[in-house]
Amino acid sequence: MKMVFVDVDTQLDFVVPAGALYVPGAEKIVPAVARLNSYAASKGIPVLSTTDAHAEDDPEFRQWPPHCVAGTLGQRKPAGTLLGSRGVLSTRPGDTAAAGVQQIIVEKQALDAFTNPNLGPLLERLGGERYAVYGVVTEYCVRCAALGLLKRGAEVLVVTDAIQTLKEEDGRRALEELTGGGAKLATVAEITGG
Repeated sequence: MKMVFVDVDTQLDFVVPAGALYVPGAEKIVPAVARLNSYAASKGIPVLSTTDAHAEDDPEFRQWPPHCVAGTLGQRKPAGTLLGSRGVLSTRPGDTAAAGVQQIIVEKQALDAFTNPNLGPLLERLGGERYAVYGVVTEYCVRCAALGLLKRGAEVLVVTDAIQTLKEEDGRRALEELTGGGAKLATVAEITGG
C-alpha cells in the first residue's frame, strides 16, 4: 500500500514561542516531525508539507492575528523538518510541483489544505493510499487535512505524539471525529518501527 506523509503547518510562527501565532507546547513536537520527515526520506516516502503563505492583508487575518506572511521568517519551517530535495506547490491554478523531490511544500491561504486547487491533482499523481498526518493544530489544520484525505477514501493515521492542540478539549473532540470517520491513531515509534 503506497504511503505518503503529511506534515501540517509546522512553521516558525506556530512552533516557536516568539512566533506570531504560537501554539503553546508546539516546539516539543518539532523533533518528532523531523524524525518522521527524515524517516520518510530514507524510505522513499513522499512528504507533503502544508504551509500557510498569506498576503499581508489576507482575509484570514479578520479571524486570526497576522501570521505566516509569505516571505517572512515566521512563514518558514524549522530547518530540521526540511528535506534536501524539495519543491513548492503554489495555489496558482495549474501549478505542479517538481517530480522526483522528497518533500513538496503545499502552500495555502486558508485552514484547509484542500483549498489549494493543485493538491487534488498532486494526490492523484502520487497515488497514495495510506497517509500519516501530523503537525499543528490538531483541531484546525490537522483535522482539515485528515478529513479531506478520508473523503478521498484514503487510510489515515494521525500521529498522536507529533501533533499539538490549542485547546485540549477541542483537540480531543477533533480526534474523536476523525476516528469516528475511519482514521486510526498511531505513534512516531509505530510509524517508524522504533
